[in-house]
Amino acid sequence: MADEIPNPPPAGGPAAGGAPTPPPAPAATPATGGATAAVAKPAAATAAKPAAKKDDSRIAPPQKTYVPRPGLMDQIKDSQIWRSIFRHGYPNTVRNRSLAVLSNVFLHLHPVNVRTSGLRLSFTWCMGGLTFFLFLVEIITGVLLMFYYRPTGEYAYQDIIALGEHVPMGVMREIHRWAAHAMVITVWLHMFRVFMTGSYKPPREFNWNIGVILLVLTLLLSFTGYLLPWDQLAIWAITVGSNMARATPIAGYEGPLAALITIDDVKLVHSGDDARFALLGGRFVGEATLLRFYVLHCIFIPLVATILMAVHFWRIRKDGGISGPL
Repeated sequence: MADEIPNPPPAGGPAAGGAPTPPPAPAATPATGGATAAVAKPAAATAAKPAAKKDDSRIAPPQKTYVPRPGLMDQIKDSQIWRSIFRHGYPNTVRNRSLAVLSNVFLHLHPVNVRTSGLRLSFTWCMGGLTFFLFLVEIITGVLLMFYYRPTGEYAYQDIIALGEHVPMGVMREIHRWAAHAMVITVWLHMFRVFMTGSYKPPREFNWNIGVILLVLTLLLSFTGYLLPWDQLAIWAITVGSNMARATPIAGYEGPLAALITIDDVKLVHSGDDARFALLGGRFVGEATLLRFYVLHCIFIPLVATILMAVHFWRIRKDGGISGPL
């Protein structure tokens, strides 16, 4: 049997035979102010390493981004003048379409969105739009006619004849006359459509009253324009039509309640100051009547009608657009 070799005792423990083994001496530490044992290092380790040389040949040059030069139209659209006039882009989005309507002096009177029924010809008959279109035709042709017409008893009839025979654009008078007849028809049809579809009901009752006033103004435009040719038909037609003004309540000397307006048995309303006299500018149709009807037909009534049309369109927008079917 082989002899067993005992395990070596731990450090500081008793050795074989009971004698204590001294612990290992600690490593010598340098004392303060004492000499420090310097361990010599190899010269190769202490020598400074040379800096690595940068190889510029492996670095790619920076890529240049190509920015196309803006075209002439782009430069114009980016200019301050263009942006001060057009404050939005092309109306190809919902936002740009809304801005196109709201920022336009003509389109802002209309709503941004409309009902589908408001676009159906079978519902609106397009009578309101046709009436406005004919009114524009009347304005344009009327301005052209004013260059050739003189509202005097001596020249009025001669100018009408010259418009048809000598003036190159004399056909403007025929367009003006037929457009006036068509405008009266379209206004009546528009009022009939509004009534049949119930578009006069709340909240549109105010706009209905504006429409009634516009209907009356349209009839007055035709009435005042009827005298301007200054022929026998025009003079006697206005004579008959103006005689109805004598029956105006209170204001007409033959109308109701006019006889009650007296002071010491003197009638204040008589043939020399009643509604008919104010309309004709005298007791009968004369040159004063022609001038008065010319001013009413060309200036006063169109101006009032234009203002009320703007209010009419604005109220259509504020009332929710064109009314839907009942």
